[in-house]
Amino acid sequence: MNWIHTLMDDYYAFLKEKTLVTAKNSSDWIEISTPFVGLFNDTVDIYAKKEGNIIILSDDGNTLRDLELSGLEITRSPKRKEILDRILINYGVQIKNEELTTEANEKDFPQKKLNLISAISETADMYYLARHTVASVFREDVKAYLDEQELIYTPYFISKGSTGLEFTFDFQIAYKNTEIVIKSFNSVNKMNLPHFLFTWDDIKKVREQQTQKEVIGLAVINDIDREVSDEYLSALDNKRANYILWSQRHTPENISKLKLVA
Repeated sequence: MNWIHTLMDDYYAFLKEKTLVTAKNSSDWIEISTPFVGLFNDTVDIYAKKEGNIIILSDDGNTLRDLELSGLEITRSPKRKEILDRILINYGVQIKNEELTTEANEKDFPQKKLNLISAISETADMYYLARHTVASVFREDVKAYLDEQELIYTPYFISKGSTGLEFTFDFQIAYKNTEIVIKSFNSVNKMNLPHFLFTWDDIKKVREQQTQKEVIGLAVINDIDREVSDEYLSALDNKRANYILWSQRHTPENISKLKLVA
């Protein structure tokens, strides 16, 4: 198991190296440039300001602004507004003056920072709703797929990992000796896939000690509109995580990844 600890240490070092902190001129705000990728393939930047014992975190309005520039106006669609509200509630994030924002203190700052970045990432993924061929976000399609298979699951499953941070998975399926945590990928890239592998690995040891069950990580990947690179699938194989390509979701092999012996 030493190899996975080495890789996790490398991942921590990568995040620290690629995270830049810059004081804004003539302002109390501090810019935090993260290695995560935004809608236009740029870095996700967040901003922090301390007021007394409270730390205010904000995206400076970039997330909703980028969606509008891409042609997606959330306010014109009740369905889109409902989806956005669900994302924000899940991560404890609010909209103030068109900005995604949350408040933290020194103790919970790491968790709140992670929550804001996660909310920014999932909100940006709503871009695909601007396409007429997409009727709902991919997570809703995966939910319908699980319902079709008559599976009992927990949506928006939250679990604390060995780092002390809480991570959210789209779905969790619990069996007698096994549980599956599922993440749906409308698109997969070099940031969101390692993040999934990291979060699954981080909760795995804790969950297995708590429940005495094997914890399986499962990625459901949309390959309908774009080809999925073999390097991403190899990464999942190397980490012993399962995956289902959406175009092959009804094959017996893939259904068996969901329907384990109870």
